[in-house]
Amino acid sequence: MALQFSTVTRKGPITIVTLSRPEVYNALHTDAHNELHDVFNDFAADPEQWVAIVTGAGDKAFCAGNDLKWQAAGGKRGWNTSGFAGLTARFDCDKPIIAAVNGVAMGGGFEIALACDLIIASENAVFALPEPRVGLAAMAGGLHRLPRQIGLKRAMGMILTGRHVKAQEGLELGFVNEVVPQGQALAAAERWAQTICGNSPMSIRASKQVIERGLAVSLEQAIAEQREYPAVKAMVASQDYIEGPKAFAEKRKPNWVGK
Repeated sequence: MALQFSTVTRKGPITIVTLSRPEVYNALHTDAHNELHDVFNDFAADPEQWVAIVTGAGDKAFCAGNDLKWQAAGGKRGWNTSGFAGLTARFDCDKPIIAAVNGVAMGGGFEIALACDLIIASENAVFALPEPRVGLAAMAGGLHRLPRQIGLKRAMGMILTGRHVKAQEGLELGFVNEVVPQGQALAAAERWAQTICGNSPMSIRASKQVIERGLAVSLEQAIAEQREYPAVKAMVASQDYIEGPKAFAEKRKPNWVGK
């Protein structure tokens, strides 16, 4: 697949997706969304790829969100079924996705990061949902995810004012996992990804699915139903389910195969 608005690099079981429109701070339009829809479909379907990282090209922006200039010029709007950047409405991917936020993450850019499982931010990163300032609303998941991740009052404080939040405050609020020096977000995200890859990918997928599905129901229902979740059944039926205890008993490093 020829890519115009992003690049894909694979390092072993890690897929790195770089939003590549630096001339507009990696803001996205319809064609970019459709391209990223296919990129993340490929990642989700590839059994050899266990973790994805999404970052932005250049040293200024992760993603400035919706390309408003494109929209104002009459460019077509909208995205595929997987949502903004192929991620914000992607609810069926049980593989971990990490946001390496290397600069500005505004509007839809922040919504991309919130849709990821981890956010690693460089100290120059800035987050905001400023849509009300231009007569819009953060309808690509930001209005739902931010309150769930940091609590209602804190989220309201960001959403109703549209204020900018720096990386360190994001860490304190709880939506950022780690803050690193400028220029090191991707390297830090790769470190997290490599650590994740030291675990069984079947266990990681089962864990992510149990968390996400469990949060949508009562605790009692979640515990009662978790063993019926597809990723949990796949884990129990996998070679990794046998390999893990065997490697522990033999005092050696497990050889995970992801199936």
